[in-house]
Amino acid sequence: VGVSSVMKTIKTSQIVVLPEGVTCKINARTVTVTGPRGTLKRNFSHLQLDFQKVGKNQIRITLWMGNKRSIAAVRTVCTHIKNMAIGVNEGYQYNMRLVYAHFPINCAISNEGHRIEIRNFLGEKIVRSVDLPTSCTITRSDEIKDQLEIVGNDLEEVGNVCSRIHQVCTVKNKDIRKFLDGVYVSQKGVVGQFDN
Repeated sequence: VGVSSVMKTIKTSQIVVLPEGVTCKINARTVTVTGPRGTLKRNFSHLQLDFQKVGKNQIRITLWMGNKRSIAAVRTVCTHIKNMAIGVNEGYQYNMRLVYAHFPINCAISNEGHRIEIRNFLGEKIVRSVDLPTSCTITRSDEIKDQLEIVGNDLEEVGNVCSRIHQVCTVKNKDIRKFLDGVYVSQKGVVGQFDN
């Protein structure tokens, strides 16, 4: 009685290798990554992990006596740090397309690329607006008609902006198999990847 049947792994560790030109600081489970495009900061204090710098551009993340769920968090944290390093080094870009069958969707970008207003969606008079965080900017594509480009350093913020733009243009009270109008993500990648 009182003996736990949950198996614990004594030690789990993974190493994150940062690209050239990216530096990292660790202070009480708060990771700050700095690169040519700026700085990103993330707090992992809710996880019982050890962060340690190994050499110039490597971070070792260690978990002691972890169960299955906490072991999975080690890889998750590694991926978050890798995404931060790519963001401050290259930056993320999502492309969205304006899709319409009859009523052309009008987009007005204001506030130096930090606000988008969508008009004439399905012919409706309502103005749909989305405010972007300061770290993200939105522009219209010069080459491709009806394409929006969202650029930022933080992958989660860029993805959240795209989801908010997509969700603000949802079709209500109609058959969505027939009414396919909306703003959809067409491409995801790093900045400059789609310049062909």
